[in-house]
Amino acid sequence: MRKTLLMLFLSIAGAILNIASLKLFTSVFALPLFMDTLFTITITLVFGLFWGVLCGSLTNIIYHSIFFWGWEGYIFMLCNAATALIVWFFMKIFPRELSSYKEQRTLPFYSYRTGKLRMIMDKTNVLIIISSALCLAMSIMGGTIASCILIFSSSYIDVQSVSCGFKDTMFDKNFPVFLSEIFSRIPVNIVDRSISVFLGYGIAYFIRSLLRLSSHRPKPSSSTFPAGSM
Repeated sequence: MRKTLLMLFLSIAGAILNIASLKLFTSVFALPLFMDTLFTITITLVFGLFWGVLCGSLTNIIYHSIFFWGWEGYIFMLCNAATALIVWFFMKIFPRELSSYKEQRTLPFYSYRTGKLRMIMDKTNVLIIISSALCLAMSIMGGTIASCILIFSSSYIDVQSVSCGFKDTMFDKNFPVFLSEIFSRIPVNIVDRSISVFLGYGIAYFIRSLLRLSSHRPKPSSSTFPAGSM
């Protein structure tokens, strides 16, 4: 029960931090990045699919409840939830590369150092693959949702998306809406998903390290207290 409450708290905190990251990059730094799946990736890597989906879903529910522009905005929750699903899928394929456990040094130094470098390269390659998969998936999903909203509802027309600047400069008004919404998201997602995946893995590594330290911390024993001290 205690562990479940901790994971629930961290999932909610992750959703709030996702929103904070989005507003930090778009409003404060004025950068055309979403950065709203950073902690969805982190929570998924640490606690698994369910809590990652919960974190991602809560991100959009909370965000669109605060910055409400139409009920259609809640549909983008599917993108954040799909992020957790994709990360979890690659966790199943590459469990060793995406783990944060340190290998014990049982080999000679040269062999250990060579193996360590190879492991770092393997992790980097897997993170690049995940970034590419998320870039493609989020561009298609986000573009499809946005184009459907534009076709069936006018509430999205006045909403300034992160990818609007690319869409306005890359395509004219005669270009198909469906394709322009997808292709305009690709330049954003190439950078956005790469930062989110690598930084998310780094934060997950740090959280896992803290959890391991707390679980291995020795508990005080009554035998350590001198007789009569109580």
